[in-house]
Amino acid sequence: MLGIALCLNFSSTRSNPSQHYKAAGRHVRLGGFYFILLPMNYWLVKTDPESYSINDFAKDKKTSWNGVRNYQARNFMKAMKKGDGILFYHSQENPGSVTGIAKVAKEAYPDDTAQDKKNAHYYDPKATPENPIWYMVDIALVKKLKHPVTLTEIKKDPFFAGMPLRAQGSRLSVQPVEEKHFKKIERLGLDV
Repeated sequence: MLGIALCLNFSSTRSNPSQHYKAAGRHVRLGGFYFILLPMNYWLVKTDPESYSINDFAKDKKTSWNGVRNYQARNFMKAMKKGDGILFYHSQENPGSVTGIAKVAKEAYPDDTAQDKKNAHYYDPKATPENPIWYMVDIALVKKLKHPVTLTEIKKDPFFAGMPLRAQGSRLSVQPVEEKHFKKIERLGLDV
């Protein structure tokens, strides 16, 4: 199975990538880039370690990734397929870092927190069972990294050029990752 997301820049043209790459499969847009989604893809999910850390994940082994309230991040989650690779990223640290490797265990399904009136933080009065608006996926831990790979390391290494995480003001909690970036971060995190 291929694990690749092609990154194409269409920001300087009015072309629609789906016209040029119909045979390539689904595509999602992030900024001026289109990521063509092939059979296996790779993602990065951000978490505040105060809320849910790699240690919590290691204890749970599997969790529902809910509470995402950004349409672009939601669309990325809806594009996730079972078995896709995930970089588990601690945000809200200085510097942030990739702390684990996970995989998609269950594809997108309605996020029940959006319809829970008792959950003031995630409740969305527009979400209904017929039109859930928000989705979640289940993710399973593959391994905790021996050495967290920091954002500083990622920004210093020119190999990671084009990685959305490096972009100024990158706050999207779910984002696509190219296979080569995923594999290198995994190697860096396991080499001590």
